Amino acid sequence: MAIVVVGGHSRNIGKTAVAAGLIAHLPQYHWTAFKVTQYGHGFCTANGEPCDCQTDDHTLAFSEERSTTSGTDTARFLAAGAERSIWVRTRVGMLAEAMPRIRKEIAAAEDVIIESNSILQFLKPDLYLTVLDPGTADFKDSARLFLDRADAVLINTAGHSLVPRWSGVSLRLIEGKPQFEITPPDYMTHEVADFVERRLHEVQTGQMRFRGET
Repeated sequence: MAIVVVGGHSRNIGKTAVAAGLIAHLPQYHWTAFKVTQYGHGFCTANGEPCDCQTDDHTLAFSEERSTTSGTDTARFLAAGAERSIWVRTRVGMLAEAMPRIRKEIAAAEDVIIESNSILQFLKPDLYLTVLDPGTADFKDSARLFLDRADAVLINTAGHSLVPRWSGVSLRLIEGKPQFEITPPDYMTHEVADFVERRLHEVQTGQMRFRGET
């Protein structure tokens, strides 16, 4: 099983497009895709604006996408070729409550791709990619917390300056890590897909070798 996590420091910087792009570029993996959203007090935790993340029971919810044309992020995963696509919504600080169900769904899957930063509190993926947009000043605490764990950095250039607008974030945390430039509308390149495929092959080959040792 391959487990890939795609995170990033803010909304609307290409995280969903990156995950969908990997699903489309690597169809040999039989992806179950997850999008994890945390909400609080009726407002989106990403930028404080009203959204439809909050669940009716104000605790957590799992929604499996059935349509490829509904316009949701999870529909984009299905349209890209995912075998299943699940939206997990939890109140801020309650992701742990959703982990038993998430782990059960992961155990039933062949390969998994998750759009989230906070999932890294509870799960060690084979590969963690973080998307950074220098033109977006907002920087989530969860992205800051796990920045040094990124296996590669995808920089959304989008035609603007590469000088970051965010502050209080040390770029030393990503020094020496593989970095790739991505641009809309695809937010995906063959170089990124090849890197992910190669790294997953290395991880899986290493796991098989370890299991075969006596």
